[in-house]
Formats: sequence, structure tokens, C-alpha cells
Amino acid sequence: MTTDLTAPPASPAPLAAEPPRAGARAFDLPSTVAALVTVLLWASAFVVIRDVADTLSPAPLALLRLVVAGLALTVAVAVRGRPALRAQRWSRGPLLLIAAYGVLWLAAYTVALNTAERHVDAGTSALLVNLAPLLVAVGAAAALRERLSRPLLLGGLVSLSGVAIITAGSGGGERDTVGVLLCLLAAALYAAGVLLQKPALRHVDPLTAIWLGCLAGTAVLLPWAPQLLDELATAPTSAVASGVYLGLFPTAIGFWLWSFALRRTDAGRLAASTYAVPAVSVLLSWLLLGESPTALALTGGTVCLLGVAISRRRAAR
Repeated sequence: MTTDLTAPPASPAPLAAEPPRAGARAFDLPSTVAALVTVLLWASAFVVIRDVADTLSPAPLALLRLVVAGLALTVAVAVRGRPALRAQRWSRGPLLLIAAYGVLWLAAYTVALNTAERHVDAGTSALLVNLAPLLVAVGAAAALRERLSRPLLLGGLVSLSGVAIITAGSGGGERDTVGVLLCLLAAALYAAGVLLQKPALRHVDPLTAIWLGCLAGTAVLLPWAPQLLDELATAPTSAVASGVYLGLFPTAIGFWLWSFALRRTDAGRLAASTYAVPAVSVLLSWLLLGESPTALALTGGTVCLLGVAISRRRAAR
């Protein structure tokens, strides 16, 4: 007997009320706020990674992030208590989906991106990885039967052009074929993770889903634990603090809020919000690292935000 993951649950258990689909209302404030905070936290991750990339290797850094996130989320789950865990609609299908997105997105995507940024400049990586929201929109239309609207596609193309302008404004960056392929792989893993996570959230609440996803991602990265310990032994305190920040904020809190918003919103429309990440990253680099953006970078950031605004509009029926 198989489980149909695309169908809504047959009976409303305590986790009950499945939030109305995004199409049911034009604006959902909680999911919008969650998406905005997620964008801010994920953008900050790019800034922090720049500071620690020369100290920690790609896989050990990803493992550190997931270990810290997993511990923080375990505390949150313990505080809620056993009744909340028993209230989940536990079944094999959703658990497999959660494990899959934990491995593909939380672990493999992070390692691929960390490695890619050793071969390509940040602008190029941002441009290529931001193909993911378009992949999510197309994949959600095909697999999850979401509507692929004109504003969503148009906003995606506008935002991609903004990222391209940011890339041009970053100056002659380093790039090679390996780095480009790794960025494309990261984009595909990102999109696959979103498409696997969306149906799982119909059975498990956002906190439980991201907690189990972090545990799954940590498990596959454990072979790099000895290397992580060796690198931490010689790493400066600032690098360790950066790794802890990445685990607590962009990973634990960021993905928790993302899961909350994804449960209430179409995957394609929510993923389009992340087109704002490069623009916010440019701003944070300016404020926190003193990296003054060029006129092209500022223009590109504005275009990115315009694209997000277009993609979040509802198509006329």
C-alpha cells in the first residue's frame, strides 16, 4: 500500500487545520514576514561564509552548521514536549521525503555551494544558484500542480537580470568550468529540496520537519567529523563563532521560518522571494564588511527587488 503525498490528509488530526492555500487569499502576513526574515538571514550567511571560507573546508563547515542547528532544534522540540511529537501524522512516506530533502538541500547543497565558491566569484555563484527559484516554479507546476503564472515567470526573469547586473558590477571575478558546474548542481539540489519538502509539510509541522531534516543531513556528513575537529583545533575564535552563527540563525531559525512559510504558500511564489538574497547580501557586505558596492551592484540589487515584487503579484483570473 502506497501513500499519496499529493493528496490532502483524509482526516484532520490535532495538527489539524491545514492552513489555507496561498491561492485562497491574496496576502498572508505571517508567511510574508517569515519569508522576509529568512531572506535576511540567508543573505547574511553569504557575508559570514566569506569570512570563514579560508579557515574551514566546505564539508566540515556544512557539518558544523548542521550540528549546531540540530542541537538548537532538539532543544526547541524538547521544550514543546512529547504531545507535539505524537500529534504528527507519522508515516513512512513523509519521513522519507524529510530525510531526502535533509540530505539533498541541507547537506549536499551546502557542500556544493561552499566548494563552488572556491572556484568562482560570489557574483557568478549568486547568478547561477538563483536559477533554483525558476526550477522550483516549473517543478511545482509539474509535480505539485501549482499555477505557473505570468507574474511569477516575469518576476523571475527580471530578478535574474538584476543578479547578472550585480555580477557585472563585481568586477573581474574568478570562475572556471568546475565552479560553474558545482553552482548548477547546487541550484538543482536547492530546487529538489523545496519540491520534496512541500508535500512533507502536509503531514509534519515545520519545526519537526526541519529538525529531522537537520538530523538526516548531519548523519551523511559525519565522515567529515575528524577533519572538522582538526580544523577547529587551529581555527581562531572568530571562525568558530561564525560557524555557530551559521548554524543558529541562517540554518536553524532561517529554515524553520522557511518551512513555516512554505506550509502556507505555493512553493514557486515563496522561492521567488529568495531572488532578493543577492541584493540584501550586497547591502550587508556594505554595512558590515565595508565593501562599498558599485553603481552597477546597486542597480542590480534594485532590479532584483523589483523582480521579487512582480513575482509576488497575483495573476489576474
